[in-house]
Amino acid sequence: MSSSSLLWCLLVVCVLAVVQIYAAEERKVLKVFNLRASDLNSGLFQTPDAYVKVFMGSGYGGKTEVKNNNHDPWWKEDFNFFNAIENNPMRLEVYDSDVLFDDLLGTCERSIKIGTWQHQCFLKKGGSLYYSYTLEPLQ
Repeated sequence: MSSSSLLWCLLVVCVLAVVQIYAAEERKVLKVFNLRASDLNSGLFQTPDAYVKVFMGSGYGGKTEVKNNNHDPWWKEDFNFFNAIENNPMRLEVYDSDVLFDDLLGTCERSIKIGTWQHQCFLKKGGSLYYSYTLEPLQ
């Protein structure tokens, strides 16, 4: 067998191995929903105008509407990511909307797992964020 034939066979074997690895990482859909917060704190004698930004990996899924003057907001938006992989990081950032700069009230991060989950996250500036997510095979 010539060296070029050997290299060609090696290349084919490597490509097949990469295809097998990629196929094993089945793409899934991540749905983030049921976002609500309690006891949000935006500063002395202020009521927060809160919203949430949603990220999965390096992807940005969008943000909720701003809930004005509410320490305990509940958002109705759902966020979907169609190329999720189990153990990818998900990040939720809670902000207080202001005229000049929005204040970050806290961040929630976790690695996503298969199934439907409900979580509570304690925010750095006070209060909690509650959320649910589902990770399931892409159909």
